[in-house]
Amino acid sequence: MTGGATRDQEQARKGRMVALVIAGTMILWMAAQFIGKAVGLPGRYALLFDFAAIAGLVWALVNVYQIWRARQATQG
Repeated sequence: MTGGATRDQEQARKGRMVALVIAGTMILWMAAQFIGKAVGLPGRYALLFDFAAIAGLVWALVNVYQIWRARQATQG
């Protein structure tokens, strides 16, 4: 029984981490867009911020898929 509880706790911890990464990525991306426009940074820096945000969201998507597959394996 402890193995299942530990697995559930690990999945919950991983889910919280993914949620924090998604929220943090979006907050930082919006802040970078706002600050970049206010400071007058060239568009290539905005593109750099966009790619960094995409990388964070792709990481989150991969982890969400891993969590989903792990839950499917334990239920089935």
